[in-house]
Amino acid sequence: MPVLLSIVMLIVDTVAVLLGSVLLLRFWMQATRVRPPSSVAQFTFQLSDWLVKPMRRIVPGVGGYDWASLLGAFLIVLLASSLLLIGGVPVETVLKVALLRFLRWILYGFMILLVVEAIFSWVNPHAPLAPFVRALNEPLLRPIRRVVPLVGNLDLSLLVALVLLQIAQLVLGMAFSG
Repeated sequence: MPVLLSIVMLIVDTVAVLLGSVLLLRFWMQATRVRPPSSVAQFTFQLSDWLVKPMRRIVPGVGGYDWASLLGAFLIVLLASSLLLIGGVPVETVLKVALLRFLRWILYGFMILLVVEAIFSWVNPHAPLAPFVRALNEPLLRPIRRVVPLVGNLDLSLLVALVLLQIAQLVLGMAFSG
């Protein structure tokens, strides 16, 4: 692959990850009914309104979910993955790569939220963003907390969730490699 194409792909992937992450965060905030702090809300909505608002005319929210944000995130990853077409990769492979990358973004997003919550709990549990991150993680951690008891007043649900997400990453990779 030529160096110039690699540089363009790096730049496009960086922008795509930022936009896709914001769109996935927007979807998850709405799905979990978590009200973001004003700084997070302002950043998220200013960065994604240009795509979400027009898409809502085509893809309305159904069942209380912001499908336009989720579809927008997929379109961003699809657009970034379409650069592979320049390298001669078949369209079917590009679609497969885009779907794999999209699902991995979702899993990595959950992992990042869990790590951020762990850092807040160690460093500053009363940080302004800590309750927001805790609320975003609650739907993931609640079922695990029902099964995994506290060990010496230590909540291991974060660790268990991270391991389960990593297992999901492995299974996803195996499913798409075959």
